[in-house]
Amino acid sequence: MNIKSLLLGSAAALVVVSGARAADAVVIAEPEPMEYVRVCDVYGTGFFYIPGTETCLKISGYMRYDIGIGILGHQDVFDKEDLSDGVVDTNDTYYKRARFQLRVDSRSETELGTLRTYAAINFQWTSSAPGGITDASDAVTIPDAYIELGGFRIGKTDSLFSTFTGYAGGIINDDLVGYGPFETHQIAYTFTGGNGFSAAIALEMGDGGSLSGDFDGDGTIETITNLYTLDSYVPHVVGGLAWTQGWGGISAVAGYDANWEEWAGKVRLDVNATEQLALFIMGGYKSGADDDFLGVEDLDRPNFYGNWSGDWAVWGGGTFTVSEQTKINVQLSYDEDENFAAVANVNYTLVPGLVITPEIVYVDNFEDDLDDDDDGDEIGGFLRFQRNF
Repeated sequence: MNIKSLLLGSAAALVVVSGARAADAVVIAEPEPMEYVRVCDVYGTGFFYIPGTETCLKISGYMRYDIGIGILGHQDVFDKEDLSDGVVDTNDTYYKRARFQLRVDSRSETELGTLRTYAAINFQWTSSAPGGITDASDAVTIPDAYIELGGFRIGKTDSLFSTFTGYAGGIINDDLVGYGPFETHQIAYTFTGGNGFSAAIALEMGDGGSLSGDFDGDGTIETITNLYTLDSYVPHVVGGLAWTQGWGGISAVAGYDANWEEWAGKVRLDVNATEQLALFIMGGYKSGADDDFLGVEDLDRPNFYGNWSGDWAVWGGGTFTVSEQTKINVQLSYDEDENFAAVANVNYTLVPGLVITPEIVYVDNFEDDLDDDDDGDEIGGFLRFQRNF
């Protein structure tokens, strides 16, 4: 009897507990559907939609290793062992730099046109020779950081004076005879027509800059620094016009240096001679040349946009496409003060994404020609390995 009562009581308790649990059942939430990354092909390859938005993003960059010798290396550096013994002896050695650049590019369409943000960050380790003693150090730099809406741009990038007419050829060392400045704050607008015509204007702040010379005539070379960064609310101004067609194009640009009240201009002609051969020639002229600045005979006045020597300079060259993997680039440059540079390289894609570029340089510096111990002729070599992604 006791066992029977115990079994019946247990059964009743189970029924009560089961009924209570049924009344308070646990509901398991269904997982939300996963949103996979979608490809955005509106702006070219590599873009994808940021999940949950209509903004397209591209992350890219490169890993680069550079080696320079001769004039492109470090020259006349102290031999450290000899120097420790009190003997002054000099050598030539390599220039080397390892750089990783990360690029972030975002774009979306608005009622006012394409809204874009772009930034490039360099992380690098570079050899140097301050005071003739070889050294190496790391650095983080930001060559580009800007916002664009339609044709407007605001931020930091290379000067419109150098970009609107294009860099001086497909070589690495393209500014042995300077053709304009690079990094600067900028507010710019570019109009692009449907017939190949474009026009642009920019307000710029300038960037550092220096000038060296024997300013007091005592035989000592002195350096004036920070020449071009704005010193008032009046900005540097750049304007340009260009016309591009299937055969090539013509472009012109002019810049006004507000600090020193000087100007410079360039005109460039590009010609697609054949399907394989593209040629260009560019000429520049500036004010303030041979102006006996600071009383030094024939010393050019500072000019942010005209950073070549003398009144005028000319650059020319071209690219010959040998195959999909190989291009040959050549550039010649010369200015009024008889500074001359000849550069040639081979741009070779070893495997997709990995480019090897050997380059050779010859320069003849007129100022060095005046030194009896140096005829001004210099040769250098450069080798670049670059993995793009």
